[in-house]
Amino acid sequence: MTDDCIEQGSARRRFLQLAGLSAGAAMAAVGFQPTPALAEAAGRSGKPLKAAFSNAGLQATWCAQGKRAAEYWGKLFNVEVTWFDGELSAPKQRAAIDNMASEKWDFVAMQAFGIGTLTTPVNRMIDAGIPVIDMDTLIAPLSTIDVHTFIAPDNEFMGSSVTQALVNAINGEGNIVMTQGALGHTGAQGRARGFESIIKKYPNIQVLDTQPGDWDVTKVARIWETLLTKYPKIDAAYFHNDDMALAAYNVMKAHNRTGIKIGGCDAMPPALAAVEDGRMTATVRNPSCRIHGGAIIAGVAAVIDGQKTGPGGIPKNIIADGPVVTRANAPGLMWMEDQFLI
Repeated sequence: MTDDCIEQGSARRRFLQLAGLSAGAAMAAVGFQPTPALAEAAGRSGKPLKAAFSNAGLQATWCAQGKRAAEYWGKLFNVEVTWFDGELSAPKQRAAIDNMASEKWDFVAMQAFGIGTLTTPVNRMIDAGIPVIDMDTLIAPLSTIDVHTFIAPDNEFMGSSVTQALVNAINGEGNIVMTQGALGHTGAQGRARGFESIIKKYPNIQVLDTQPGDWDVTKVARIWETLLTKYPKIDAAYFHNDDMALAAYNVMKAHNRTGIKIGGCDAMPPALAAVEDGRMTATVRNPSCRIHGGAIIAGVAAVIDGQKTGPGGIPKNIIADGPVVTRANAPGLMWMEDQFLI
């Protein structure tokens, strides 16, 4: 391997390490905007690469933002990205990944709608020598599947931090609801554990409902029509993503129940605006841009450098965390998302 290749491989490893930093620490460490010159310095692929990506469903704001980020970072690193939409449906995503597995790719990256739903076609690609980058939720337990790396947020932190903000807002007592994502999604499972870890500390808080909304805003609107009729007093509500939180807020507004404190996850632009104007109490950043952009860099490192998982190579599990968002920091985060930085 030439000195240039070694230097570029080290640069890619540094970028992957940065993907695991908090948003603030990452920006302080490099102080950059993603540019072609930066990609060149970090070891942009000298030959065009073909990558296939999938996430849970482009109806979700987080997934749509991730697609834009992957395509942007793909252009920087000379990677053509082909998208296989999960459509917020485990069977539909499975069909899409079966199609993906029938083609040849330099690398692939995906966020599964549910754990265990994609294992067979993913293993076919792994057996064919295609590096697979797992994003946000487990395709299968890491001990059972040889993915190249897993890039994800700390979901328990996200769940606990937003729940704590809601508990503080209602002074540690009252009625609360948790509207979950898809129950087979390991991110949703972690967010639920984070919620429960906080609630158990407050005996004067009653949990009224924890049914899943499956990331589906239409389903969430139906759930909340029923909840607002059934429960005359709801003090706070935690949602596993911002889209569901804002869908429920619209139902609350129609019923003149906007006094309910609400919190979400992902810190998407509409939620940042809602936190800033007081419709939402808090959200927390699930760094879609760093996760999808990091998958591009991990794939390039795997193909061009032949980097393996382990010491001196790519970490098996990269934690890409983000800050809790309140009125104080929402405007700055909006700018960073626009630059595909967090």
